[in-house]
Amino acid sequence: MRLLRSTDLALRVLMRLAVAGESSPTTREVAADMDVPYTHTAKVVAELTHMGLVTARRGRGGGLGLTERGHTGSVGAVVRAFEGEGDVVDCAGNGQGATPCPLSPGCRLRGALRRAQEAFYAALDPVTVKDIVADPTGPLLLGIGRTP
Repeated sequence: MRLLRSTDLALRVLMRLAVAGESSPTTREVAADMDVPYTHTAKVVAELTHMGLVTARRGRGGGLGLTERGHTGSVGAVVRAFEGEGDVVDCAGNGQGATPCPLSPGCRLRGALRRAQEAFYAALDPVTVKDIVADPTGPLLLGIGRTP
């Protein structure tokens, strides 16, 4: 399974904020640290804020912070939220220019892929942001965006 860019960025933003300590980096600083466009980062941060995982303060002394829920929340829940609960494949042909699959009435592939997707999410459910920033990852995150 391949994650969407926004899902990948959401996880990296959470990880970056988890090691920020008392500092409150701005969305622009996080975007620069991750070497991704500011606009894309801003959309992801807005969604993470809406989910209650990140706090965002505007103006002087503002910046981003991770909520307690952001530290202890499930990585699986974040991935589900960004990836959506849809099927892995588009059997109905809902995509642009796509036609419905002629095998849909008797196909067992969609069910197998759905079970595999759920197993993927289930493997991530017990994992928290706190878990994924433990050593050696945390110290590496502290060094991103900084030139020696």
